[in-house]
Amino acid sequence: MKGILGRKLGMTQVFTTDGELIPVTVVEVKPNVVLQKKTNETDGYEAIQLGYEDVKEHRANKPAIGHAKKANTAPKHYIREIKADEMMDLEVGAEVKADLFKAGDLVDVQGISKGHGYTGTIARYNAHRGPESHGGSKNVRHIGSLATTGRNNGRIEKNTPMPGHDGVYTTTNQNLTVIKVDAEEGYILVKGNVPGPKRGLVMIKTTVKPVKETAAVELVNYAEEGK
Repeated sequence: MKGILGRKLGMTQVFTTDGELIPVTVVEVKPNVVLQKKTNETDGYEAIQLGYEDVKEHRANKPAIGHAKKANTAPKHYIREIKADEMMDLEVGAEVKADLFKAGDLVDVQGISKGHGYTGTIARYNAHRGPESHGGSKNVRHIGSLATTGRNNGRIEKNTPMPGHDGVYTTTNQNLTVIKVDAEEGYILVKGNVPGPKRGLVMIKTTVKPVKETAAVELVNYAEEGK
């Protein structure tokens, strides 16, 4: 497995030379830095620790500064680990760029889902509305009866759908196709949608599905057509 950190910028669309429209998410991928290598000998497992986006030293604490100096880099805003058996040959301090992946690779994209604040059961769990006919019921968007499991002791079962905070979950969209990679400009186009709001942090990693890649599509190059 291999992976890289980036920021979701938003969605757009691209066209293939065959005239097919493909909706894509643009992920900004600045160079990631390998901050640490976890090995079986020292840590009991193998993993790569990646750092993303520099932080000014006066905004970082001493442990973070010292940890980053071992990799000869600035303190990082985001630090994530990935069990990257395909990246274990990288040394501490090495940069990982967008060209880690290529067009046609199948990836899983993990991020934090959008937050929706405090919501009721209709928005949170797709519950039905209450009856509105005959003018008698005012229980239209309320949760309704809860302790109706047949025990007749007023006990509310665990995991009963109720109003509460919705969103801000760690979510993974699996088996997405990489449409284009541009390491110079620092972005990756991923087919379909990925979790999180605009500017949200995401991790792109090799899919856990058995098929790891597919045929790359050829996109229309408007720059060449304009010459």
